[in-house]
Order: sequence, then structure tokens, then C-alpha cells
Amino acid sequence: MAIKILHTADFHMDSPFHSLPDEKVKIRRREQRAMFQRIAAVCEEEEVQLLLLAGDLFDSNMAYQETVDTVAAVLSKIETEVFITPGNHDYLCLKSPYYKMELPDNVHIFASPSIKCVELPRIGCRVWGAGFTSSRCGPLLEKFSTGYEPMIDIMVLHGDLLGGPYNPITPEQIANTGLDYLALGHVHSFDGFHKAGKTVYAYSGCPEGRGFDELGEKGYIIGTVDKDNCDLAFIPAGGRQYRIESVDVTGKMPDEAVSYIDVPSPGRDICRIVLTGEYDGDIDVSAVSAAVSDKFFHVELRDETRPTRDLWAEAGDDTLKGLFVRRMRAKYDEADDEGKKQILDALAFGVGALENREEWR
Repeated sequence: MAIKILHTADFHMDSPFHSLPDEKVKIRRREQRAMFQRIAAVCEEEEVQLLLLAGDLFDSNMAYQETVDTVAAVLSKIETEVFITPGNHDYLCLKSPYYKMELPDNVHIFASPSIKCVELPRIGCRVWGAGFTSSRCGPLLEKFSTGYEPMIDIMVLHGDLLGGPYNPITPEQIANTGLDYLALGHVHSFDGFHKAGKTVYAYSGCPEGRGFDELGEKGYIIGTVDKDNCDLAFIPAGGRQYRIESVDVTGKMPDEAVSYIDVPSPGRDICRIVLTGEYDGDIDVSAVSAAVSDKFFHVELRDETRPTRDLWAEAGDDTLKGLFVRRMRAKYDEADDEGKKQILDALAFGVGALENREEWR
């Protein structure tokens, strides 16, 4: 018999959102709470049997009361069996938000760095887990094995396959567990489903990005697990995305250049626009921002332009570069309009190569 699960992690509710102005920070925090409510609604709609929350539900142990109230309200109503493993950000301590909530019997928090098991014989499943009790944690999976049981074995855990101080995990340790599925948190991007021994494991990533180090679509994992097979899929959650757009303003007005940025969902995303190429004078930040104000929830501008350089002026140099520029000038003077454009590109590339520059325009 297969078990239907939803695996998510790393909400980091009440994140500071340093790149946003105060009024938009408040909006984003409300949206984080709404995302948690949306995940719970998916559990109801899809008749999910296990909701696996793999750590860092909160960004710290200083959660706002509105956030604690929202989480408590959601967890008090959900009928799905919920399993929570506190992570390095929301580790269990006396001031933990988890201790400020009265939770029903179907919500299980792994409150110890020792691996524990909750048996659910009604659905033929055992759920294993352990929680952080400080901001760092040693390896938890060393020498752990489920032993043979006919029940499906699932674990929810916060840990780092890259090593380090946050419960370092190795594929060899995972293979030795005998688990059917290992639901991981800590890494904020989904990078596919993996297998070690008989155990399928994955990071769900965060359900929504919080900065320019968390670009693109985010979401959660949903599907079924049994003793012989995992039928799981990553589902985009549809929240705001962080994106970075590089715009070459050479020969254009910057506000005109950025106006051509294509957006799939106007007003949704948070964008860093990096202006590149050649431009003389100061960038009118307000004009550039106004040109994309209807396209993004928030825009951050970075000016990486450089002053226009007259490469032909180097034709008088008594150097290899000067000789190259003079020969290109002769070809340019004889070329048609299309040929002139190609020669200008070749000139810039050639001078860049002679100067050992990475960027030649």
C-alpha cells in the first residue's frame, strides 16, 4: 500500500528581506504565512496522508506573534499527519515558537537530536526524524538503520550533503538506513530525486525565494511512497521569484533598453537589473525604475556600464595593437553597412584579446 506525502522545507518565515523597503517587507512576510496556508490546502485537496516539514519553518526563534498564530491555526485544523524536524534556524530551545503553540495529536515535532520513530500502523508506515536543539548539529545518520519491517519507512531530516556543521550526511549513510524515502531540508533548491542503496532522497528546496541567491521557480514535492517505488514530483508553488536581468545599454537610453525585458507575470517578481555596455554620463535611476515599474514587484539596479571608448584613437600607437587597429580601419572604410557592424565587433574583440580583457565590449 502506497503512502501519499507532501514534502516541503525552509519557509524561513519572518525573514528580514534586507533588499526590500519596509512596506514591501511586511507584504512579503504576510505572503510567507499565506504560502504555508496554501501548502496545507494542497494537503486537503490532494488527500495527503503525511506532511513532512524538513526544518527552518521559521527564520529564527524570534517569530512574530502573527506568524505563530497563523502556523498554530493551520496545524490545529489540518487532518493530515504532520511531522516537523526543527533545523539550524528554528532549533528547539526554551523560547522556540514551537513551544508557544498548542498542537493536536496528529502534529509530531522531533524534539531531540536522537532519531525517534512514530509508528502509524493504520496506514502501514513508520516516520523517523530528529531535530536540532542548537544552531549546529553533528552527524545524525551515523550507524542508523531501520531494521527490516514490512511497514513503509520514511524519515524527515534537516541536514547537509555537502558536509559542515549542520548535520553532515553522506550517500553511504543514507544507503545504510534502509529507508524508503528520506525527506531533506537545508538546501534551498530542488535538484532532482536521488538514490542511495534502496533509499530515494531529495531536497524539496524552499517554497519561495527570499533573495538573489535563491533565483527561479521554487516549490514542493508531492506523490506516493511504498516499499518498492517512489512516484514523486516537484510542483512549482507559484510564489514570487527572484531574477537577475543583464541589459546592454550600448547605443541606447537605459530606460528604453530595460523596457524590452520580457516578464511572464507582470508585477509578481523581484528583479535585479544589471546595466552593462558603454554609456557616457550618469544613469537616471528614477527613469529606469519607472520604465519597469509595472513589470516587477520590486527592482534593484546595478550600474556596471563603462564610458564609451574610441578604439580608432589607438590607430596611432606604435604597437601591435596600433597596427591591428590601422588594418581594421582600412577594412572598415571599404565595407558596406553590414560589414561595418561586423568589423566594429571584430575590432572590439581583437583589442580586448590584445589587452587580455575578459569583457571586450
